[in-house]
Amino acid sequence: MNIFDPPLDAGIEKAVNILRNAGIETYESCEGGIGHAYPEPTIRFHGDRFEGLRAFVVAMQNNLNVTYLRRIYQIIDGELIGPYWEMVFSK
Repeated sequence: MNIFDPPLDAGIEKAVNILRNAGIETYESCEGGIGHAYPEPTIRFHGDRFEGLRAFVVAMQNNLNVTYLRRIYQIIDGELIGPYWEMVFSK
């Protein structure tokens, strides 16, 4: 089990641990909902162009309900940062 500071949201902890135990480098997660950073359970992770596909296979093998897999860029101070991966789950 991984230890995080601050602790993970309870509603996304299982999915984060499954991905991290498979070697996926997660860096942001949220269980989603009112008062949270994302409307739906979401995990962001680093990796090359194939890492999202690998993470998707791991998620499917572990019966996680993936609804979206996205390749994203953030815009910080007018500059594109990324790309990163974002996996969204159904509640």
